[in-house]
Amino acid sequence: MSESNFVDYIKIFCRSGKGGAGSAHLRREKFIPKGGPDGGDGGRGGNIILRGNDQMWTLLHLRYKRHIFAENGGPGGSQQSTGADGKDVIIEVPLGTVARIAETNDFLFEITEHDQEKILVKGGRGGLGNVHFKSSTNQTPRYAQPGEPSIENWFILELKILADVGLVGFPNAGKSTLLSVVSAAKPKIADYPFTTLVPNLGIVKYRENKSFVVADIPGIIEGAHEGKGLGIKFLRHIERNSILLFIVPADSRDIKEEYEILVNELKMYNPELLDKKRVLAISKSDLLDEELLDEMKNDLPEIPRVFISSFTGQGISRLKDILWRELTSI
Repeated sequence: MSESNFVDYIKIFCRSGKGGAGSAHLRREKFIPKGGPDGGDGGRGGNIILRGNDQMWTLLHLRYKRHIFAENGGPGGSQQSTGADGKDVIIEVPLGTVARIAETNDFLFEITEHDQEKILVKGGRGGLGNVHFKSSTNQTPRYAQPGEPSIENWFILELKILADVGLVGFPNAGKSTLLSVVSAAKPKIADYPFTTLVPNLGIVKYRENKSFVVADIPGIIEGAHEGKGLGIKFLRHIERNSILLFIVPADSRDIKEEYEILVNELKMYNPELLDKKRVLAISKSDLLDEELLDEMKNDLPEIPRVFISSFTGQGISRLKDILWRELTSI
C-alpha cells in the first residue's frame, strides 16, 4: 500500500436522523363523525453505525467524505400507522478502529471483529401519536409528541493495527528486510532512514499450518514521543501487538544502549507498553565472526534474544520458534 493511500487518523462530522413527529389525527368517517384519536407514532431517526471489515486496512475512504448525515424518521399517519424509520448509515472500517469524541477525546468503543457493528450516533426516537394520550378524562387529545432531535458531533476515528508481533527499531535497522524474508509482504526497502512510511503487515507461516501476523512499524528515533522524526504518529499501532520484537543491527555502537533507548521511548509514550512480552533480534549478524558473537552475548538485555541475518537466513527459524513460544504462552 502506498504512503498516500494509508490513512490511520480521520476527523468526521456526523448527524443522526431526527425522530418523526407523532400524528394528532382524529378518526373521521361517513358514519363515525367522532371516532376519536387514531394518530400513529413517528418513525425512528437513522443511526450512524461503524461496521468492521477485515478486508480493509485504511480509513482512506473517509478522507473526502467527512460530513455524514443519516435520514430523518417519517411522521406518523392516520389509522395508527407508524412513520417510516430513517435509513441507517453504515460506515465500514478496518479492524482496530477506535472511535472517540473529538472535543473531549473520550473513548467510545473499538471495532475488533469482522461484521461487528457499533452505533456511533443514535437516531432520535419517533414521537408518540395522540392515541397514546387518550384517557377517561380526555377522550379526544388533539396533540402528539414531536420526534426526538438528531444528535450531531465531531468524532475521531483512529486505526490501531491488529497484529501478533510488532517490529520496533530505529530507522534502517532491517525491519522491512526481515518482514520480506519471513512473510510474503513486499515492503519498500532501501539503504536510507525512514524507508518505511506506513505500517506493513505480513503473515508468517509456521509449522503444521500455523501462522501469526507481524507488523513493521516506521522507525523510531530518540525523542519520538515528543514528535521527533515521524513522532508518535505510528506508535499507536504498537499498542495492539501481543509481542514487541526489538530489532537492533549488529553493527550498532552499543546494542544494549540502543535497546534501552527504544524501550524508554515506548515508556514515555505509554507505560503500559512495557507490560508486553519482548524479544530482541540482533540483525545483520552475518557481519560478526564467532569470537565477536560470543563476546557480545554477555552484554545483552535479559530477554529472549537471537542473532539473525535476513541475507543468509541465519537464526530466522529460531526467531520464529521463539515468537511462537512467546505467543502461545500469553
